[in-house]
Amino acid sequence: MNRKLIAVAVLATAGAGGWYYVNQAPPPPAPVAVGPALPVGVGALGRIEPASRIRKLNQPGGLAVTRLERLLITEGEEVREGQLLAEFADAQMKDAAATQAEASVAELRASLARVREAGRASEVAAQRARISGLTAAEEIARRDASRTDRLVPSGAGSEAVAERNRYLVLRLSAERAQAEADLITLSTPRAEDVTLAEARLAAAAAAWEKAQADAELARVRAPIAGTILRIFARPGDQVGSDGLMELADLFRMDVVADVFETDLGRLSVGAIADIAIPGERARVTATVREIGWQVRRTTQAGTDPVAAVDSRTVEVRLTLSDEGAALLRRRTGMQVQVAIRPHAAPVAAR
Repeated sequence: MNRKLIAVAVLATAGAGGWYYVNQAPPPPAPVAVGPALPVGVGALGRIEPASRIRKLNQPGGLAVTRLERLLITEGEEVREGQLLAEFADAQMKDAAATQAEASVAELRASLARVREAGRASEVAAQRARISGLTAAEEIARRDASRTDRLVPSGAGSEAVAERNRYLVLRLSAERAQAEADLITLSTPRAEDVTLAEARLAAAAAAWEKAQADAELARVRAPIAGTILRIFARPGDQVGSDGLMELADLFRMDVVADVFETDLGRLSVGAIADIAIPGERARVTATVREIGWQVRRTTQAGTDPVAAVDSRTVEVRLTLSDEGAALLRRRTGMQVQVAIRPHAAPVAAR
C-alpha cells in the first residue's frame, strides 16, 4: 500500500514539473539581422616573369646541323632589337653565294637595258650617215640615167651606158631601203627579246633574294631589345635541344598567378594586388592586366592529404609597380604569394 502511494506521488510531481517547463520556459531569442556580405579578395601562388616573356633563340636554319662559329654577346649584356648575336660556320659560304647571285642580277639588268636600246648611239648615228650617203648616190645615179636616156634617141648616147645607169639607180635604191630597215631594227627592240630578258632578270633577282635569306639563316639577331639571360652553346659547339640562348626585356616585369577557376568571378582587370616576396619584409604592389582564356589542369604533388591534387587554374598576369620591377629584375622564375584585393563595395542609394 505504501509503495502505491509513493508511485502516485512521484507521477504527480513529474506532471507538475512538466506543466511548469511548458508554461514558464523563457521565449526563444529574436533573429539577428544579417547585413550584406563583405567582398572577399583572391589569394594565389605566382611566379616572376618578364612582360616580354622569355625568348629562347635557336638556330634559324631549323634542321640544318652547323657548329657555332662566333658568339658576339655575353650573359647579362643588354642588346638592341636587330643586333647580331651569333654566326654559324656556313655564314661565309652563304655570303659568297649571295654575292654571286647579286653579280648575276647586275649582268642581266645590263643585258635588258641593251635589248631595250636595241643599238648603241654610235651605231644608230653611223647607220643614219650611211643612209644619207646612199640617198645622195642614188640621186646622182638617177640624174645620170635620165641624161643618157635622153641622148640615146639622137644617137649621141649609147644604149649600153644608159642601161648600166638605170641598173645603178635600182641597186642604190635597194641598198638605201635595206639601210633604212636596219636603222629601224637598231632603234626599236623586238617585244619577244625584251620579254625574255625581263624573265631572266626576274629569275636572277629571286635567286638573289633566296641567297640573302639563306645567308641570314646563318646568323642570329635579337628579336627584341632586352638582356641575355643565359647562353647554352659556345663557339665550336652544335646547338642542342636547349637552344642557343635566352633573351628577355627586364624593364617590365610581371607576376603570373595561378588562380583557381572558382575565384574567377571575383577578379577584374585593374584590380590591385599585394605581392609577398620570400626574404623581403616589405610587400610590393601589382595591377591585374590580363586574365587568361583557358582553364588548365594543375597537378600538385605533395604529402598533404587534404591538398588539391587535381586543381584547375587560370593564368592571371599582373604588372608590377616600378619599385617591384626594379626589385625583382634578376629574380625571373621566383615563386611569390599574391593577394588580390577585393572590389570596392557598392554604396547603397539613400
